[in-house]
Amino acid sequence: MKLVPLGDRVVLKQLEAEEKTKSGIILTSQAQEKPQEAEVIAVGPGTEEVKMEVKEGDKVIYSKYAGTDVKLDGEEYIIVKHNDILAVVK
Repeated sequence: MKLVPLGDRVVLKQLEAEEKTKSGIILTSQAQEKPQEAEVIAVGPGTEEVKMEVKEGDKVIYSKYAGTDVKLDGEEYIIVKHNDILAVVK
């Protein structure tokens, strides 16, 4: 199956959470903060008011509490509105 976003929505796949701090402390899964960095999997067509500025494969930073979590074929995705994407990581 494939997710095809509508309008100004974007499907993201969250990148893995850091398992240890910069000082080397290993974090348990409960202590790990949900990363706000993700890879763009699919992009909707946009609307007359919203021109889509990201493309498939981009790595992006998105708003912390944005989106809807979706599980499909054992994979977890997040569907967000285009304006919930804050930056593209280059």
